[in-house]
Amino acid sequence: MKFTFTLVAFILFNPAFSQQLIPVDEGSEVGFVIKNFGVNVNGTFSGLEGEIEFDGENPAAAVFKVSVKANTVNTGIKRRDNHLNQEEYLDAEKFPLLQFASDKITASTDKDYWFIFGKLTIKGITREISFPFKAIKQEPGYFFEGSFSVNRRDFNVGGSSLTMADELTVNLKIKAK
Repeated sequence: MKFTFTLVAFILFNPAFSQQLIPVDEGSEVGFVIKNFGVNVNGTFSGLEGEIEFDGENPAAAVFKVSVKANTVNTGIKRRDNHLNQEEYLDAEKFPLLQFASDKITASTDKDYWFIFGKLTIKGITREISFPFKAIKQEPGYFFEGSFSVNRRDFNVGGSSLTMADELTVNLKIKAK
């Protein structure tokens, strides 16, 4: 009995095991930048939810499953935000979540960064993406930072446009406890 208790305590309190984390909206930012009429348009999403398993000593074993709510898009112009929620763009009523699930994580040449590989799903369309990220220990959890570019047309967002760029950059600043 004493051995079993010791083993359980070792597993639960040993920092070598992944820490279960919950991403929190407050203090996090899921943002994007896209050119429209040659001008950068910035926006954010909220409603961050999901699960993260992360061990600072072994980031390669990490698992990320996170989402944001499509209908929370905020560009600072309500009329544009309402338009982005329509079928031609995010179709937020039919596809309420933008989701990411990691497949693997590898080391990079920069000791402060890792590469994450996974699947991004928007409007029911899933594409593989990868990008570098940084994990910063912040008690009682971590702060994750990274960015990646995607082609909005790969996800059937917005159709063809003479004024709006196809490529957009997503910037992530995720606080997890």
